Amino acid sequence: MSGHRWRRRVLLAWLGGLGVPAVALEPLLAKSAPAGIDPKPYLVSEKLDGVRALWDGRVLRFRSGRVIAAPAWFLAQLPKEPLDGELWIARRSFDALSAAVRRSEPVDAEWRRIRYHVFELPAGAGSFEQRAQMLKGLAGGVVVPVEQWRLASTAALQARLREVVAGGGEGLMLHRADEPLASGRSDLLLKLKPEADAEAVVVGHEPGRGRFAGLLGALELQTPEGVRFQLGTGFSEAQRRDPPPLGTVVTYRYRELTPNGKPRFASFVRVADAF
Repeated sequence: MSGHRWRRRVLLAWLGGLGVPAVALEPLLAKSAPAGIDPKPYLVSEKLDGVRALWDGRVLRFRSGRVIAAPAWFLAQLPKEPLDGELWIARRSFDALSAAVRRSEPVDAEWRRIRYHVFELPAGAGSFEQRAQMLKGLAGGVVVPVEQWRLASTAALQARLREVVAGGGEGLMLHRADEPLASGRSDLLLKLKPEADAEAVVVGHEPGRGRFAGLLGALELQTPEGVRFQLGTGFSEAQRRDPPPLGTVVTYRYRELTPNGKPRFASFVRVADAF
């Protein structure tokens, strides 16, 4: 079973027990924004470099469905309503965050820095704009509703993108303001970054040569569309010594796609945050 189908089955079981309609049984995942997009139909927020986390009112989970070992005091500050959001520390702090949330035994000092930045009510009704308003009423403790902006033009959108990136942010998210709850990968949610990124599954390892002899030379990856390509840049020496195993979902960054769908100038970013 592919990682995507396995994650979907876990999430179906998770939200199905809450009586959430079938349309909301899988978290909404973003596509890349087209050039020159008009932001007026969207609510725009900063793209947080965090770890996606799903709260069902009792248990906090990664997007994969695996339980996050958060401290009891952290969980006690979450409401009974299901939430979808990102565990986040600050800009350029992903490595510290990732290490903290993946521990089987939480370290209080690490979790004191973490907040749950929420952007969706998985059991909510109405438009996204209405649900975003509802989230403001849940603010407090470790719960921080993600700030949403209305931008009037493409020029304003690009200006906000430059501002966020200059400050160390990753980019922007655009969510259709008038749409009801949705799920899966959809153009209702778009990401806007200076460079595009995507996810693919590791299907092979190519041995290194020359200075990389005895280490990883490249990962062979397969995209959700079935396109295979090799990714050979962006790895640390530690990652070349101990590369992501087969079946791992990884995130890579690229500039553009070739006519046959392969990414140009692709570079490894990290193991994807599904955990």
